[in-house]
Amino acid sequence: MEPMPPEPRGPALFGPPVEPSGLPVLPGLAERLAASAGRGAPEPVGGGPELLDAACGYWARRGLVTGPERLLAAAGPQPLLLALLAAVGGDVFTTRPCAPWHSAQPLVLGRPAYPVPVPAECGGVPDPFALLETVHRVRAEGGTPRVLVLSPADDPTGTTAPPELLHEVCEAAAGEGLLIISDETDRDALHPSPVPVADTSDIPDTLGAPAAAAPPGDPAPAGRGRPVFVSPAEMLPGHVVVLAGLGTTLLPPGWPAAIARFPAGREGAGLRAAALGVLAGTRTGPGAPLAAAVAHALTEPPDVTERLRAAARLHGILAAALYRTVVRHGALCRPPRAGDRVYADLGPFGDALAARGIGDSVELEVHLTRRLGFPVAGGHRFGDPPDALRVRFTTEPLLAPDGPGRLRALTAADPLDSPHAARSLTLVTRALDEWSGG
Repeated sequence: MEPMPPEPRGPALFGPPVEPSGLPVLPGLAERLAASAGRGAPEPVGGGPELLDAACGYWARRGLVTGPERLLAAAGPQPLLLALLAAVGGDVFTTRPCAPWHSAQPLVLGRPAYPVPVPAECGGVPDPFALLETVHRVRAEGGTPRVLVLSPADDPTGTTAPPELLHEVCEAAAGEGLLIISDETDRDALHPSPVPVADTSDIPDTLGAPAAAAPPGDPAPAGRGRPVFVSPAEMLPGHVVVLAGLGTTLLPPGWPAAIARFPAGREGAGLRAAALGVLAGTRTGPGAPLAAAVAHALTEPPDVTERLRAAARLHGILAAALYRTVVRHGALCRPPRAGDRVYADLGPFGDALAARGIGDSVELEVHLTRRLGFPVAGGHRFGDPPDALRVRFTTEPLLAPDGPGRLRALTAADPLDSPHAARSLTLVTRALDEWSGG
């Protein structure tokens, strides 16, 4: 079984994509950061008491009661994942596609990262049968499967995993002795009124592994209302470490901070201690002034929770508009349920793209970015094979470039009624019209 290989085109084309700049910094957070600027002493490795106590409240409000002795904090989810993988050892399994930092950390450690295709209905979790097949193959070839990294609210696909599917995946992973690391960075970015979920039974498996047919009489998935989010830690608490990057929800994207929650018991304590040792060696904790602002945000004061709700609504409306634009022209795309993105498969336009000299996602990314005038990330950046014509669109280009304009969009009755949204959607429509013959 071959792990994710280095790509021949070099790290620039296959590295992390350009990420959205986000919304303006909340005044309350800026004030807290400024008030702590005089704190010159280093923050304790893994987080100080104020930050960890606030993180306890954050998890408790999400049904995951815990104590500070089961938590760690660092300057972003990447160093936390790196510390975890270094502590656990062995081979790592990720989803295909996945957030670039999921597959990057094992490669930094010189470890294999084995991608497993996602099912047709969502991203973020592996198809359970494909996971078992991959684990068995790696073990038969002398590997040591140890870790599965998944994301119930996913980047790049913007989807959420149905609880029943997530439970099946977790049971399969635990049965094979895998530690589950659940990236829950976007659990607070669920769209309040997502677009209806389409029937995935006829979605070709170019989007992932084939979907299993629903048993006769099973109800169809709900198409309206806020998505249901269930953490793997609620299903198999002794087998799951939960990571939450805070820079896309509670904090601005440029303020790197994340927290991790470990299982209870001796094994969880040992894993936390080993990960803490790695963090101590790398000194990747947030600086003291930022730690004070992080602790404040984790208490979720009214201005933070109001921003969370408004941002989820805004990105939900904009992502739904992108989704409708893409599928109306015949491209394949899962309905977005969380975050600021959609992940489209433009394979149906393969002949039209080939006639224009576009044969893979690298060339497609370059062409679309130049044509549209804003960044579009090819699927190769998320671990998908380059010959799959997939791209990730984000809602960033539908927003005004300035802070005041973005704040107006947060409270607008219709965020699509803006020149920036109209222009970006028109540009996407024109490109798809040309390729689809529309």
